[in-house]
Amino acid sequence: MGRVNAWTTYDEKELKSLNKLNKEYIDFLSDCKTERECAKRTVELAEKKGYKSIEEVIAAGKPLKAGDKIYGLYMNKAVALFHIGKEPLENGMNILGAHIDSPRLDVKQTPVYENSEMAYFDTHYYGGIKKYQWVTIPLAIHGVVVTKEQKTIDINIGEKDDDPVFCVSDLLIHLAGDQMEKKASKVVEGENLDVIVGSIPLDSEEKNKVKAGVLKILKDNYGIEEDDFISAELEVVPAGRARELGFDRSMILSYGQDDRVCAFTSLVAMLESKTATRTSCCLLVDKEEIGSVGATGMRSRFFENMLAELINLNGNYSELALKRCLKNSDMLSSDVNAGYDPLYAEAFSKQSSSYMGNGVVFNKFTGSRGKSGSNDANAEFLAKLRKIMDDNNVHFQISELGKVDVGGGGTIAYIMALYGMNVIDCGVAVLSMHAPWEITSKADVYEAYKCYKAFLK
Repeated sequence: MGRVNAWTTYDEKELKSLNKLNKEYIDFLSDCKTERECAKRTVELAEKKGYKSIEEVIAAGKPLKAGDKIYGLYMNKAVALFHIGKEPLENGMNILGAHIDSPRLDVKQTPVYENSEMAYFDTHYYGGIKKYQWVTIPLAIHGVVVTKEQKTIDINIGEKDDDPVFCVSDLLIHLAGDQMEKKASKVVEGENLDVIVGSIPLDSEEKNKVKAGVLKILKDNYGIEEDDFISAELEVVPAGRARELGFDRSMILSYGQDDRVCAFTSLVAMLESKTATRTSCCLLVDKEEIGSVGATGMRSRFFENMLAELINLNGNYSELALKRCLKNSDMLSSDVNAGYDPLYAEAFSKQSSSYMGNGVVFNKFTGSRGKSGSNDANAEFLAKLRKIMDDNNVHFQISELGKVDVGGGGTIAYIMALYGMNVIDCGVAVLSMHAPWEITSKADVYEAYKCYKAFLK
């Protein structure tokens, strides 16, 4: 099976479509750096396309009909979109499922402290990161603070040109002899990923005057008291917009492309979908990077509950109808794959790797080593997908995640496969995955969009 670089196949019309999609993608990456921001943008775009909230649809109490568009927003961090098809829901759906959380630093609930006349936010890293990559880069703070009075204060500091930024310091090379002898996992300890937030002492009677100065700024500018951090969700992420990469501008460099590259292309494909035979569904979920746990992760029942409500609207809800719908569904677990990096060739099997610019990636197994934690898609489903891709001129490639016994990784695929549905991982190759700045090919972004659109129809 010969690989084909997708760039060599595009005519002027396709290049125009590719560049338009990627311009929108760059804006999405730059504006939506947290799961809350992604969910909010998703709802805004869906409502413009005629989607109605599930609460509104339930209140109306009318049976569903082909062409109806419904969304469910859960805890402002997970979204499910449904475009009702011509067949009953019991016959199953075509599902695109991606996650909208990304590795980052989370601000703790009692974060503000002073040490040697410097003020810091105490943090706890989220997801799998190389901790040393997060020092000395400009950082922004995104999230929400909710007061005791239930007032929600949106926070986004570090993205505007006139905003301050924040950073984690590192030991200077002149004194780093011992540090340089440590393993990479120990060069920077997790407890040292604390963010510098101020250094001017407040002219007051306070003991920790620099901390007091920072708290005064938070109170005066944002209406936040120190105790309000108890009910806050603040994420520290790399500051700055996504950028085009390379002299030829063929790639994108950005934070959070795992997995917002698949979330964005799935969402666009869903919003452009026409009424089909089967119901289409787009799932954008939280907490994948820490095992899909919690109320907004894929292990939660929020998706199952939404689906039960939809079946109930037609007056034929039963546990059996719900189980049939899930079992008869087909799903692309829209998640990224490790792109082959020739500078680290020893970690990859060249024959079973995904390559930048060669199209969307199907990963049959996922998991690690002896396929532990794997979702193993069956041959019949793969054959069906091959035909869909070929019939719609989608460039695709087959890959595994690195050499056998080198490592591995998981997605939400195995969770959805528990329902008995057909599921396979299908996404975009990424270089420097889980680093503060990740790399994708514009061609692969475009091919993922084409793939998801073809799958839904």
